[in-house]
Amino acid sequence: MIRGWYIGASGMNAQQNRLDAISNNLANVDTTGYKRDITVSKNFSELLLRRTNADGVYETPFGSADAAPVIGKLGLGVETNENYTDFEQGSFKATDTKTDLALGGEGFFAVQTPDGERYTRNGNFFLGKEGILETKDGYPVLGENGVIRLADDKFMVREDGKIYDETGNEVDRLKVVRFDNERYLKKMGESMYNTNDIAGPEHIAEGNERPRILQGYTETSNVNVVNEMVQMIEVNRAYEANQKTITSEDSMMGTLWTRVALYK
Repeated sequence: MIRGWYIGASGMNAQQNRLDAISNNLANVDTTGYKRDITVSKNFSELLLRRTNADGVYETPFGSADAAPVIGKLGLGVETNENYTDFEQGSFKATDTKTDLALGGEGFFAVQTPDGERYTRNGNFFLGKEGILETKDGYPVLGENGVIRLADDKFMVREDGKIYDETGNEVDRLKVVRFDNERYLKKMGESMYNTNDIAGPEHIAEGNERPRILQGYTETSNVNVVNEMVQMIEVNRAYEANQKTITSEDSMMGTLWTRVALYK
């Protein structure tokens, strides 16, 4: 019975982690370029139960063997195995603002922060006081030659990321990067990502792996509100089921203790 408490509690913890991810997804449904989080759970390895003391021992031509049939399997609960980001493409929203950019395909804008280079899908940029293309949080957007500086907002960005000023002179090309395992990039807040040993080092996207860049558009989040609400209902029901399991185990344990105390 005590094992039943731990099994039920592990289920409640796993569902709580799922609920946290779903709540965060719903909170960022209107965040430009946001990618939803998905929580994956796995069960602990099951045990195989066999009867140790069976009725008798049966004879074989080579001696004897224990008659201990298999009783069945015993589950030991569940745990949160992974929380990863789904980088499915979001839809495009026209803004007709020259500084708004969207990536049509896999890839990330590179941004300079006080903690080093970070990466984002949020192309809701603007021109700072010094003519630097910046994020809404004031971080400079990087081109392949460094920080992008523009005289005004009368510039043009081609689909390959090359930036031209009003007179047609090439200013720079947006630094758009890819990673070997983008699924394992770490979210840093403010729509930023950072790489790690699993995701691998950045490399500039070239050729077929380079996404199209759309000027005057932003990418909406890839969160489907209806799907997230359905999952939230599933999580609540699963949480309640685990909660009832613990309540039932506690009731049985209370009855056992009461009867043992009375017997003594």
